Amino acid sequence: MKPTRLTFLTALVVVIGLITWAVLRTAYVSLPPLPWTAVPTLLLLALGEAFTGFSTLRRIRRKKGTRPVEPLVVARLAALGKATALASAVLAGVFAGFAASLADALDKPTPRHDFFVSGGTFLAALVLVGAAFFLEFACRVPKDPDEENQQDRGASRA
Repeated sequence: MKPTRLTFLTALVVVIGLITWAVLRTAYVSLPPLPWTAVPTLLLLALGEAFTGFSTLRRIRRKKGTRPVEPLVVARLAALGKATALASAVLAGVFAGFAASLADALDKPTPRHDFFVSGGTFLAALVLVGAAFFLEFACRVPKDPDEENQQDRGASRA
């Protein structure tokens, strides 16, 4: 499995945002108001993934007071981080498109409410993308200290 690329996630957010913006230009009036509950939900998920990332990173690096982590658990956590990064990038794109389509109707109460909810959800989704990236980073296998010493010796000779 290859690490998630930031350029791919950025492109995903932009494309999904443009599609959402285009759809909402014609279909917004038939939608109910957006619930604000997505913001704390995404932030709690981000907190959980960040905590798991810190714990996993400490265990992989064998910090004092930690137990070694099973390789299969690390593989599953890396897959979770990758999946969360992709899903939260899609959510960020949807809510960025929502905010962009409502930016010109802030004088009305319902679109103004939906604009702020969609903006908050977009920011919470970006926080979740960051936490997912960190979890994926924490699952990387550290370099062997012997290999690093050989590379350092080889660089000093050159």
